[in-house]
Amino acid sequence: MTETKKRKVAWGITGAGDRIDEYIHTMEDIRRLFEDSVEIQVFLSKAAEIVVKYYGLEAELRQNFAKVTVEVNSNSPFLAAWMQMRKYEFLLIAPATSNSVAKIANSIGDTMLTNAASMSLKAFVPVYIVPTDYEEKTVATKLPNGKDMKLRIRKEDAKNVRKLETMTDVHVLAEPQKIREIFREWFIKT
Repeated sequence: MTETKKRKVAWGITGAGDRIDEYIHTMEDIRRLFEDSVEIQVFLSKAAEIVVKYYGLEAELRQNFAKVTVEVNSNSPFLAAWMQMRKYEFLLIAPATSNSVAKIANSIGDTMLTNAASMSLKAFVPVYIVPTDYEEKTVATKLPNGKDMKLRIRKEDAKNVRKLETMTDVHVLAEPQKIREIFREWFIKT
């Protein structure tokens, strides 16, 4: 019996706590849905590692994904090169902090994920981004202790998201649920 080689997706997580459990649960559902054909490899920024631990989600993440790697610096692990060599179908950054969005929008690649995004785009590899600060408004986010915290999404942050939307091969998604649609488009034959 011949085993079909799975296609790979690089999932980058930045240091955003807002709805982090929703992102992880969405990706767990997608992993189960596509487990026969797609391998999702997880890449945590240094800040994401702290946030995932703070929200008590590290064990769940590592249980559900075979490969979870933490950033050492902008070139380690060497995700940027792997994206250029097309080891992955696409790069998904979800959630993407306003800091990461601003860097990608302005071609600054000084972290593992922003560098990988920059190198992906140079190599014509699509980048999907789910920004935490999609549009200017006030939101309530849940803290690890269950309390709500009110946050302002600033016009400057929303403006960087609009800038991303104009970039070639960058696809901005408004919310975590939209990630399912991307996987269906890429991996379900009609």
